[in-house]
Amino acid sequence: MATVPEIFGSMVFNDRKMEERLPHATYKALKRTVQNGEPLDLSVANSVANAMKEWAVEMGCTHYTHWFQPMTGITAEKHDSFIYPASDGQVIMEFSGKELIKGEPDASSFPSGGIRATFEARGYTTWDPTSPAFIRDKTLYIPTAFCSYTGEVLDKKTPLLRSMEKLSSVAVDVLHILGKTDVTRVTTTVGPEQEYFLIDKEMYDKRPDLIYTGRTLFGASAPKGQELADHYFGSIKTRVAAFMADLDEELWKLGVMAKTKHNEVAPSQHELAPIFATSNIATDHNELTMEVMKKTAEKHGLVCLLHEKPFAGVNGSGKHNNWSISTNTGENLLDPGKCPEDNLQFQLFLAAIVKAVHEYQDLLRLTVASAGNDHRLGANEAPPAIISMYLGDDLGALVDSIISGTEYHSAGKTNMLTGVDVLPDFRKDTSDRNRTSPFAFTGNKFEFRALGSSLNIGCPNYMLNTMVADELAQFRDELAGAEDLDAAVRSLVKRTLTEHQNIIFNGDNYSDEWVAEAERRGLCNYRSLPEAMAHYVDQKNIDLFTRNGIVSKQEMYARYEIELETYSKQLHIEALTMIDMAEKNITPAVIEFVRSLSDAVFVKKSLGAYSVYAETSLIEELSEKLEAFVKKTDELKTAVDNAAKINDDLELAMYYRKTVFELMNELRAIGDAMETKTSAKYWPYPSYGDILFGV
Repeated sequence: MATVPEIFGSMVFNDRKMEERLPHATYKALKRTVQNGEPLDLSVANSVANAMKEWAVEMGCTHYTHWFQPMTGITAEKHDSFIYPASDGQVIMEFSGKELIKGEPDASSFPSGGIRATFEARGYTTWDPTSPAFIRDKTLYIPTAFCSYTGEVLDKKTPLLRSMEKLSSVAVDVLHILGKTDVTRVTTTVGPEQEYFLIDKEMYDKRPDLIYTGRTLFGASAPKGQELADHYFGSIKTRVAAFMADLDEELWKLGVMAKTKHNEVAPSQHELAPIFATSNIATDHNELTMEVMKKTAEKHGLVCLLHEKPFAGVNGSGKHNNWSISTNTGENLLDPGKCPEDNLQFQLFLAAIVKAVHEYQDLLRLTVASAGNDHRLGANEAPPAIISMYLGDDLGALVDSIISGTEYHSAGKTNMLTGVDVLPDFRKDTSDRNRTSPFAFTGNKFEFRALGSSLNIGCPNYMLNTMVADELAQFRDELAGAEDLDAAVRSLVKRTLTEHQNIIFNGDNYSDEWVAEAERRGLCNYRSLPEAMAHYVDQKNIDLFTRNGIVSKQEMYARYEIELETYSKQLHIEALTMIDMAEKNITPAVIEFVRSLSDAVFVKKSLGAYSVYAETSLIEELSEKLEAFVKKTDELKTAVDNAAKINDDLELAMYYRKTVFELMNELRAIGDAMETKTSAKYWPYPSYGDILFGV
């Protein structure tokens, strides 16, 4: 049986394989491209393509695909074989540098936000050499970027790569000013914790709402939910453990450093966490992880649900984005060190992040907005929609001392005394964790906790990278040529933290007091995607992305339109699914149950029964609810029809949120109430108890 080190990366054309198979000069040239961002020569690409093809064919591959991340929110791929006609009528296996570098998928059917007309079909994928190729299902997968024929960005990878380059360039400049001239590159790293649900496929196949929308549109709470907290970190069920073992092995083969797995809070909910990787590779790996989760679940007769809120009344699923900045010399720029009060470099980078989050809180909020995530934010399993920063007691005290000009007193690490002789004492951290904060400092990184479980993490990370790079550029320009550098840095840090301290909050983000306090501080509170997305194209945000060369104004408006259209379409599909379930199954089922009760009343009366109160009271209650249910279904149908009359994207999204979504909630409330009164023999769908406790 192969060991983990033996299988790890076995399906990846990684650095070790490249060094073994490429000429030394070619390998060095490729490494310079990956590490330093140098342009890639076609001759290098040809050599890499040939070595990559030979390895893939040896591994049993017959096809290759340019794997990219369009604005659909999922990945895309078009498979081409390696075969090439030979002169004798046979075929040979060929793969050129041009085929490696450039692919040509049809761009017309992908969301473009009006950038491309339908008849303008040509689009291009281009190889991303910083993310290694890998093998799945006898196909060589080549990570790529995606753009239109006229060069507009149509994917989620390109802005991320641009933001990484921008942040690196500016951060290196700042570090050189501070005397760190040996630093030549700065990278952002991410470790995304992935939450998900596993349910039995037989149950899934009986729920059209799960099939069409990813979440249950009807469903009364089970007698037991998560209130005992007995599922959280509990013993993993045999069937789930088998799935997790297979998942780990498949991910390890693909070079994904799957590290931690455990049960989450809600029944049937779980989590997987990887070791940190660069933002680009972490994004590719997270997309790959979600795909492998779904396919591995199928092998075990399960379905993996990645919707943010598949079940009402229990925790939904998020994705904690652990973000940090490191140099090519191995230094973590977010590590305060033992004496943070003297660490001006750390203070400077911290100040830039505080300023960025305060000035662009709207961007951080909207980048995690989606139809699914709107169900989570503000509930007990997720931070609220108000963006704020948690620094902890120790770092918070440092910031207070800088602002006030007073002496800093660190709590320091103390020993945690267990009081049991056989248990070892250990060092206690200087600050607790604040799980209610959307953007929390956790030692040497920031944990952005507001992401939804299905989200492509490229979006929040390119926005985060860009806004921090922009602030660092301002710092660089101010500090360049300073006569007394230490004094200039201290002055800049103090002024920045003083002006932007309103974004820092170390308390309970769930409290009503914080909502009122946040409003007094001038912080935004956008409760839904339409509210948040309306600010994406504010002039300050357009200026941010255009001056840093991340996306153009036209591309921003395209993304704005795509997000709003997607939101409206998702709610439209949910509403139609609810109507279908209500009219075709739920209403007939309740009528049939009421008829059976009426028959029971008739029989009991014919037998001279003294009382039929139980049956008649239930008939009356269900009949009243059913009448309201049918009327509410008709209201929802009318509301959906009226949506077709609205042409403005933002107005339509707002209408779906304020009118259609509210009617859906009202219809669900009546339907769920009927479920609790209707015999399980007649109710047409598996219950929450069946689904959540059926694995």
